Amino acid sequence: MRSGELARLSGVSADTIRHYERLGILPEVPRTASGYRMYGRSALERVRLVQRALRLGFSLPELAEILRIRDRGDVPCQNVLTMTEEKLRSLARQIKELQQTERYMRELVRQWRAKLAQARPGGKAMLLESIPEKHLPHKAKTNFTRRKRT
Repeated sequence: MRSGELARLSGVSADTIRHYERLGILPEVPRTASGYRMYGRSALERVRLVQRALRLGFSLPELAEILRIRDRGDVPCQNVLTMTEEKLRSLARQIKELQQTERYMRELVRQWRAKLAQARPGGKAMLLESIPEKHLPHKAKTNFTRRKRT
């Protein structure tokens, strides 16, 4: 199948297919006389595998390395498990940070409601300016927000 068909069936763009090939996620494939790349069914399965792994927080360079190991005939399973365990620990840290931020924001909303209730109608309450710098929670770093579609 051509790259456009592979892209359509896998739900990614043709640019993503070409990017995956440049990264080594998809092996180079033969071209037709007119220059079209011709992919087999295994390419579709690989793109779908990559898309699932991306949703778990794997990066494209990580996946390229894992797939290179696999393509050489070696077994990357221990590496995959180790990476996944680290991603799980990182996720737990992120959840903890997000829970701290949630508690902080709930208290801030409570304070701001009281502040607005005391403010003159239509007057400035200067809510953002009242955020104390000292006690701000750390911004949680997640791999699950604003991800570019690949």
